[in-house]
Amino acid sequence: MKMNTTELDKKAIEKLLPHREPMLLIDKLINIIHLKSATAIMYVKKNGFYVQGHFPDQPVMPGVLIVEAFGQAAAALTAHGIDPKEYANKLVYLMGVDKARFRNPVIPDCELHLEIEAIRSHGRVWKYKGTAKVDGKRMADAEWSATIVDRKK
Repeated sequence: MKMNTTELDKKAIEKLLPHREPMLLIDKLINIIHLKSATAIMYVKKNGFYVQGHFPDQPVMPGVLIVEAFGQAAAALTAHGIDPKEYANKLVYLMGVDKARFRNPVIPDCELHLEIEAIRSHGRVWKYKGTAKVDGKRMADAEWSATIVDRKK
């Protein structure tokens, strides 16, 4: 994988993240600016694992999964941007979530765009912010922090 790639498909994301179906939420990472920003695309499907019970007659994507998708997008951006030798045997863990706001319900059968930005890093700790949109309409936003840790062998 080239460091200057500006788009990652699901297979490339799987090489960077340990998540797998059904918990791998993001389908693409586009508009990548090296270690700075990107947009993740998530296809919110009618048959998503959370739809049957949240809520049976009026399905809504849970806000906590929007936050998880933000975290996955940030982890993929960071993992893609750092030296592959440095990232070998590492994981990115979510540390905290701040200022999460859910402004409109995300209804299945849509394309959720997660615009994320790395706002600072200090050693292994990174801070991010993001906005989730459907058809250009803001659905949610948050700030969060994550850390890069050694993968247990």
